[in-house]
Amino acid sequence: MIIAANFKTFKTRQETLDYYRDVKTFIEKNEITVETMIFPPATALNTFKGKTVVGVQNAYPVANGAYTGEIGLNQLKEFGIETILIGHSERRHVLGESQALMVQKFNFFKEQGFTIVYCIGEPLEVREEGNEALMAYLDAQLEGIDLNYEDLVIAYEPVWAIGTGLTPSADEVELIHTALRQKIKSPILYGGSVKVNNAKELLALNNVDGALIGSGALQSENYCRILEIAESIK
Repeated sequence: MIIAANFKTFKTRQETLDYYRDVKTFIEKNEITVETMIFPPATALNTFKGKTVVGVQNAYPVANGAYTGEIGLNQLKEFGIETILIGHSERRHVLGESQALMVQKFNFFKEQGFTIVYCIGEPLEVREEGNEALMAYLDAQLEGIDLNYEDLVIAYEPVWAIGTGLTPSADEVELIHTALRQKIKSPILYGGSVKVNNAKELLALNNVDGALIGSGALQSENYCRILEIAESIK
């Protein structure tokens, strides 16, 4: 099971360091064996020492170059970063990144041997069209992606549930994860308003292999509580 925390544009360098230390202490004290990942802002990247993997929320598919505002492979190497989020809905829907760019990023970082947490998810209007439209939408987000890549993790995040406090029903989550499992052998995480009070129900569902959590994991004590829940289920 994998429990990942996406800080988005929250947390400073020092706050991230404090968070990492809190989690490291908790994992060691409680003998947590669940796989853990955190994705801080690029300004908070550092050389962290512990079991928790630190990944990057975004990077441009180059070693370096004239790409103002972006970071490339060389900057990631400085901190030993080998894990990346690609395809998060905020990159797709807020920043307008295309599927072609997602594929370009995926292929570049696949060649570098990165662990790739690849995000997919549907907006509310697609969900309201029914399961057939929903799955077609998700399939389109998987086009061009090597689903057999050994270091791939899929994160299913319904766009309308991210940061809203809303979640699909347990049956809906299980139904979609089970449908995705027919074509994906990699771990499939659920994301979208996961928090302490619903983590046990969501993580216990069939074909849910963990969670990608935003605001529900911004406080280290909440992240650690979810780790404890995940450990009890695993």
